[in-house]
Amino acid sequence: MSPQALLRPPWAVPAGVGAAMSLRAGGVSVAPWDSLNLGGAVQDDPDAVARNRQRFEAAIGARPAWLRQVHGREVLRLTQDSTVPAAAAAAADAAWTTEAGVACAVLVADCMPVLFAARDGRAVAAAHAGWRGLAAGVLDATLEALCRGAGLAPADIVAWLGPCIGPRQFEVGADVLQAFGRTAADAAFVERRRPDGSPRWLANLPMLAAQGLAAAGVADILIDGSCTVEDRSRFFSFRRDGLTGRMAAAVWRC
Repeated sequence: MSPQALLRPPWAVPAGVGAAMSLRAGGVSVAPWDSLNLGGAVQDDPDAVARNRQRFEAAIGARPAWLRQVHGREVLRLTQDSTVPAAAAAAADAAWTTEAGVACAVLVADCMPVLFAARDGRAVAAAHAGWRGLAAGVLDATLEALCRGAGLAPADIVAWLGPCIGPRQFEVGADVLQAFGRTAADAAFVERRRPDGSPRWLANLPMLAAQGLAAAGVADILIDGSCTVEDRSRFFSFRRDGLTGRMAAAVWRC
């Protein structure tokens, strides 16, 4: 795959910071994982996944540390000594680093990837943010670890909210509202009734994330806005397809 086949955040960060998200094209996996599946736990051929990961690593020019994601709020610090087995051994849904060459990476297929970078380029982070992770505080935990570890304030951080399941497609029940401590009148949840009259809500993940980051003091927040469910040609989507591949979003210091 070529570096041009990647989605790049349009953020204003120093040249020493790299960031990219893979799309579904450009790999070797066959259906239903076609073609650049980077997920190692979705029943795809391990050899195909390894070849796809090699292509992604070559395209970004950095070494991703793949995490064992569990929809939680644990944050891992990466160093030059971080290896793929070591990172994968610890359950974590976010990672941060101040060191060059190692990429903070998260896998997604409807959940939202959130990339962070210090305005001066000294540190970066990535978080895997589905509704469970957002409700558990994964973005707050990532921001806290990044700021504490690199001597930054939230106002020093730029955040990019990548493609995810969009607000026209993400139907949820009352349990999700309750997990966020929200009411049915909240702007991030639009009520709609099923044919039987039971209430459901369309949840806006980017809005929920942006609200939380802004409340924490992050002023520079960019939202991609693409819906993974609606754009089959570019994105894997678990909600749409069930058995499918995973995309990766990564950020690193060059």
